[in-house]
Amino acid sequence: MPAKPPAMSPSELPAGRVLDRATGPRRAEAEELLALHAEISGERPVVWAGRIIGFGEFEYRYESGHGGRAPLLAFAPGPARHTIYLVSDFSERWPELMARLGPHHASKACLCLTRLAGIDQAVLRQLLERSLEDTKASSS
Repeated sequence: MPAKPPAMSPSELPAGRVLDRATGPRRAEAEELLALHAEISGERPVVWAGRIIGFGEFEYRYESGHGGRAPLLAFAPGPARHTIYLVSDFSERWPELMARLGPHHASKACLCLTRLAGIDQAVLRQLLERSLEDTKASSS
């Protein structure tokens, strides 16, 4: 029997279908995030895992030997919030940016934004640029 592809892999699903998961004002915000990610990465959007819009890709390998592929930059729009995937421990790496960002929730590698309104767009851009730079540096 052929091996099952990893859950986190690129697909041929159109990005528009994923963007449509955000409704009302969040749909326009999802378009803003799409444009911002594309501009910063210089890559075209590709749907990963059926729900994440990723830009570019890299291979990773942990000390345990586990590895895989992941997008360089990515986000997942949704009906309640947008999830932006950044380099691990971004909030500890850049506390000065997190303090200026605006209303958000952060975990190890996810930045959750209920709305883009009230978010400092320049700070969001800096977070994306730094995350991309660090991811590229650590994967080369």
